[in-house]
Amino acid sequence: MNPFLELRNSAEFARLRTASAELGKNPLQVQGPGGNTSLKKNGRMWIKASGTWLAEANERDIMVPVDADRFCVALNAGSESAEDTASFLASVEGAPALHSSIETSVHAILDTPVVLHTHCVATIAVAARTDAEEIVRHRLAGLDAVFIPYFKPGLDLARGILERITAKTKVLILGNHGLVATGDTVKEALQRIYEVSCLLEPVAIARGAEPNSDWQRSLKGSGWKAAPFPTTQSLAFDDHLLALANGNSLYPDHVVFLGPGCVVANDTETAAEAAVRGSKARSERKLVICPGQGVAVPETANAATLTLVRAFGDVLVRVDPSAELERLTDEQEDALINWDAEKLRQSLNSTESARA
Repeated sequence: MNPFLELRNSAEFARLRTASAELGKNPLQVQGPGGNTSLKKNGRMWIKASGTWLAEANERDIMVPVDADRFCVALNAGSESAEDTASFLASVEGAPALHSSIETSVHAILDTPVVLHTHCVATIAVAARTDAEEIVRHRLAGLDAVFIPYFKPGLDLARGILERITAKTKVLILGNHGLVATGDTVKEALQRIYEVSCLLEPVAIARGAEPNSDWQRSLKGSGWKAAPFPTTQSLAFDDHLLALANGNSLYPDHVVFLGPGCVVANDTETAAEAAVRGSKARSERKLVICPGQGVAVPETANAATLTLVRAFGDVLVRVDPSAELERLTDEQEDALINWDAEKLRQSLNSTESARA
C-alpha cells in the first residue's frame, strides 16, 4: 500500500483527527482557521490544510500529504525551493486539493511523529512578555520546553526553531505566537498541550462587561455592531486593559484577521469615524474601542474574524498587570499584511459562515 495511504488509514490518524477537532472547538486553544496539527512516519506527513478549521477535522477532509523528508533536504541544502511548501505536496489518491498549512515547514523539521500547534491564549499572554523566556524556564521546568523569540510564521520560524531546539525538546513556546507540543503519540502531545496551558493560566482573570446600551443603539445603520463577547467588551471599561489594547499587535493572527492593533476612539468620534481615521493611517482596522462605551466590530465580520475578536479579550485579560509587553513592530505587521500566504488563508475565510 502507498505509505501515505497506510498512514491515513491508521488508528493514530483517526486519533489525530479527533484531537484536532477537540482543540479546534476550544476557543482558548484555537481560533477559527488558526492552529495546525500533523502526523508523520518515515518522512511522510499529513498536515492540516491552510484556511481549514481544526474544529471540522472529523466532519471534513482537511489533511493534506506532504513529503517531509524531501522538504527537509531542500531546507538543509539552502534551496530556494523550500520557500514554496506547496511544491512538496504528495500526489495521493483521494487527498483533498488544498494548500498545505503555512506552518508546514515547522512540522516537517520537528523529528517526532506528532506535532500539535495552537494559539493558546494563556500561552500568548506569556509569550508576548519581555521576560517570556525566564517565565518559560521557571514555570515549565521539567517539561523540556524551549522559548523561541518571534519569527515570521513559516520558513523563518522553522529556521529559528532549528537554531534553538535540542534532541530533548518537546514543547516550544513561540514568542508572540503560541504553543507547539510534540509527542510519539497523539495522546502524549495532547497531554502536553493541556499541561502547559494549565501551568501558564493565571490564577485570576478579569470579568467581562456589557456595552453601554445607548451606545449600542447608536451603532444601528453605521455598519458597525457591538462585539458579542463580554471579555472583549471589558477592554472599553478598564484603564489597564485599554492601555494594553492600545498599541501594536501582539500576535500574527490578530494582524491577519483584524488589521494591525486596534483603533481607540476619541470623545467626539463614532465607531465608524474612528475606524476611518485608523484605517487611513495604515490598513483596514476591524476593531474599534470606544472608552466607557464598548468595543465595536464591522457588521459584516465573518466567523473567522469574530473568533479573533474574542481572542483579543481572552489574551489581554490574562496578561499580568505588572508585565511589560513585546509587540510586533510596524515592519513585522506589514510583512504579515502583505504576505501572499496569509492573503490566501484569509481569502478562504472571507465569506460569512455559520461556523461559530
